[in-house]
Amino acid sequence: MTFAESIKTCFSKYVTFSGRAVRSEFWWFALFVFAGQIVLSMVDSFLFGTTTTTEFGFEASTDTPILSGIFSLATLLPMISVAVRRLHDTDRTGWWYWIALVPIVGIILLIVWWASEGTRGGNRYGSDPKGGGGGYGGGEGLTASSIPNVARD
Repeated sequence: MTFAESIKTCFSKYVTFSGRAVRSEFWWFALFVFAGQIVLSMVDSFLFGTTTTTEFGFEASTDTPILSGIFSLATLLPMISVAVRRLHDTDRTGWWYWIALVPIVGIILLIVWWASEGTRGGNRYGSDPKGGGGGYGGGEGLTASSIPNVARD
């Protein structure tokens, strides 16, 4: 999945918490949100920031996060939904998202799960988003009836 496809998919599945999401869908959208926050924070600082001097002679700047705040609100639900669907791809319930509330350990665990490969084939949350029937070749694999009977010398 490309960068643009990921953004389109995440916004079209704005509040879809069911199903599965591949790693590229999650990480491209996370990059989009991260980069958008940085750029819009700089724009906010340039357009809406003020600089004041304290009584001790230090300069302090204050920003009003108008644009980055709107962007945060617009991407909050799609980011949570793609994170939950990514957990589903690893055959974990979306309720594990709440482990992020545990300081340090929770977010590290989530990052490891989000970065790990999804379940091959279908799982309880849906079919494999990469396609294929389950084996490493994407088909049904070898069965006794699929091996031809070859005469031996």
